[in-house]
Amino acid sequence: MLVQIDQELCCGAGSCVRTAPEVFDQRDEDGLVLVIDEKPPAHLHDAVREAADICPAAAILLDEQDA
Repeated sequence: MLVQIDQELCCGAGSCVRTAPEVFDQRDEDGLVLVIDEKPPAHLHDAVREAADICPAAAILLDEQDA
């Protein structure tokens, strides 16, 4: 899994950070998302998918084919 963010879409809601804090963080200056681990281990994939599903801006892009 490869995790990417569309910074233009991110609204800084923080739901991704609450759902998968091992993978996402927020910038101090504006609250926009940062990806801490763009290739998270398999045990975090469900949390990352949930974060993408609940993102109000649909800013989280997942490539399930990338290992």
